[in-house]
Amino acid sequence: MAYTYEGWTLYEREVTLRGGKKQTIYFFSKKTPKSGTPCDELPKGYKVGVNKRTGLPYLKKKGFF
Repeated sequence: MAYTYEGWTLYEREVTLRGGKKQTIYFFSKKTPKSGTPCDELPKGYKVGVNKRTGLPYLKKKGFF
């Protein structure tokens, strides 16, 4: 079961940076993206924040702000 927050589904995708290092990025989407797989749960150490102006959810590290 994919993690959802108010109608938004959390996805993850592995990208390759310029130096060749691979990194996993997380993003929310209402529609199925071209690439990426749904996450079953939030990544450890993160919580969901909501942009006050746009209402879009995002991940932020716990303990900051």
